[in-house]
Amino acid sequence: MKKTIALSTLSLAIAAHTHATEDTIEEILVSADFRAAPLQDLSTSASVIAADTIAARGAEHLADILNIAPNVNFSTGASRGRFFQIRGIGERSQFIEPVNPSVGLLIDGIDLTGIGAAATTLDIQQVEILRGPQGTLYGANALAGLINMASGSPSQELSGNVSATVGEYNTRTASGVISGPISHNVGFRVALEQHTSDGYQDNAYLNIDDNANIDEQTLRGKLAWQVSDSLALDVTGLYVNIDNGYDGFSLDNTRTTLSDQPGHDRQETAAFAVKANWQVSDAFHAVIQASNANSDTEYGYDEDWAYTDICVDFTCIYDGFTSFDNYQRDINNTTLDVRLVSDHTPGELGWVAGAYYRDQAEDLHREYTYLDEDFLSDFNSDNSALYGQLEIPLSQALQLITGLRVEQREASYRDSDGVSYNPSDDMLGGKVALEYRPSDVTLIYALASRGYKAGGFNSNSDIPAQDRVYDPEFLWNYETGLKTTSSDGRLQSQIALFYQDRDDLQTKQSLVQPDEGEICPCSFIDYTTNATAGITYGLEAEINWQAHEMLSLFASLGLLRSEFKNFASFAHAEATEGAPYNLDGHDLPHAPRYQFTTGAVFNFSDNWYARIEIEGKDGFYFSSRHEAQADSYELLNARIGYQTAQWEFALYGRNLTDEDTQTRGFGSFGNDPRDGYTTKPYYQFGEPRMVAATASYRF
Repeated sequence: MKKTIALSTLSLAIAAHTHATEDTIEEILVSADFRAAPLQDLSTSASVIAADTIAARGAEHLADILNIAPNVNFSTGASRGRFFQIRGIGERSQFIEPVNPSVGLLIDGIDLTGIGAAATTLDIQQVEILRGPQGTLYGANALAGLINMASGSPSQELSGNVSATVGEYNTRTASGVISGPISHNVGFRVALEQHTSDGYQDNAYLNIDDNANIDEQTLRGKLAWQVSDSLALDVTGLYVNIDNGYDGFSLDNTRTTLSDQPGHDRQETAAFAVKANWQVSDAFHAVIQASNANSDTEYGYDEDWAYTDICVDFTCIYDGFTSFDNYQRDINNTTLDVRLVSDHTPGELGWVAGAYYRDQAEDLHREYTYLDEDFLSDFNSDNSALYGQLEIPLSQALQLITGLRVEQREASYRDSDGVSYNPSDDMLGGKVALEYRPSDVTLIYALASRGYKAGGFNSNSDIPAQDRVYDPEFLWNYETGLKTTSSDGRLQSQIALFYQDRDDLQTKQSLVQPDEGEICPCSFIDYTTNATAGITYGLEAEINWQAHEMLSLFASLGLLRSEFKNFASFAHAEATEGAPYNLDGHDLPHAPRYQFTTGAVFNFSDNWYARIEIEGKDGFYFSSRHEAQADSYELLNARIGYQTAQWEFALYGRNLTDEDTQTRGFGSFGNDPRDGYTTKPYYQFGEPRMVAATASYRF
């Protein structure tokens, strides 16, 4: 029944009757590329999620809106979905080892890759998602793609807004934005938000309902200074303070836990970026951008998911164990990007040349019940790159784009167990794209691009020697696409077909080991290894239609097939002693075979509006370590509101049919002493039905 509803709505979005109107779809500029360009002019598969969509969902974090984009997914295992995957490629968790991210994350030019908790949506005007390797544009941390979040810019006149939201689960949000000129050539913008909620978990042992609470503050600031006719300077500041609870897993696979030490997921990030745009001559301009982000994070959880005397109150086959695991990280990330960009007219040769540097330092302090002493580690890495791009006109309608990036990564690692590594990688990426424009409103492109990700190491001495070091991963992406806009500007569509070939695929594995003297397998050692190869292929399509001045329709679809090639895992739950489990042909983790979104916006009058949408996702495996899967689902979201030039009042709901969704899962161990620690799947659940009311005032 649910699939019937979803398909009917998708048909409506594609086949609704249209009436003559002068309304057109607003052009969307994408800022993530070397030059800001309309979405319909980019020769790559990309999605843009605008501010009105973020507001319609009442989204407070990037994970609340990612399902809108085809073939984009996320995982939790924390208070937020802060690990991202594009086309089935991306990290799903972090414990001891430093992470080499596959999906880049930029927020107002600040590199926050691998620190996804900071991706709050206060004053975000659009989220740009570039799918496929961004080897020329961004390098080693964008093997799968890039997410770029852009907030509002300073305005020429004094303006602003304040808003307040109240909702279920004691949800409270208050925010404000003010923007305007300081002088004739200097503008500012400041945004502040406080967001709190009790969360969606209960703890029966402690008799509380805020064990997974949300407590987040975000502060953004911008200065735009037109220093001279040829020089513009932009300064951005960001402060995010997160003090969330984390109590995500239940022995009974419900939203009610029995832990005596609920965990936490904390982060304090202070960051800034400076961007200078200098018009050197009529022929080219220079862009110099520097950023620094310092993040203190703390992530801890009750590993036994129970209280100490659980076997006193319940019949147990074995006595229960108790343990707590806590990770404190201090992460400092500095980047510098200097590029020269040609200012050519259409039909002339265009070019980009640049140099990039990234320095990251990460200190870890782990406190764990079964460690004799706390574990300490120190990790540093330096990435240096040279890159360039040529845009070569072959005819009036045909253009060739070539890009190349050469990158070197030097890293060092030391820990309190005496482990020491100094890996070094030289990597090469780039792209070749052919663009054909038979008309001003149609783009046909073919693309071959190569991405890469640095190698690394696993520090735990219990990991087999052959798995202690893993190699860099490389990915070839072959893609063709069509982007069109109707002659009246009311219908936009894009479709892309892709095939990706991965070499030395890096995949997360896990060893489960019993602690000394314990029957329960309660130590979980995550590590990364290389599968021989893997492939992903599929389709991404989006359509936006201003069907009538009162009705706009939208739909998106992602189809994805993924599989390991020639990969046998000794760490898989089904492996037997001395005999690995064959994963050849097995789906990659967090790679649902389909995703879709479809919906409509109704403007009943100048004041009243409504939005309804359905999003759906296929089931997917959580890990290459076990066979536990998420269920497929369809969710219903809606919003109805009344607005004037200054005021807006709205009621919105997410997951209105209250479907259970799983966002993280384990399937290779048992954690319940009441059933003798029998191996079974355990799940962290996504958001249940959530209804809220919001009011805002603009000036």
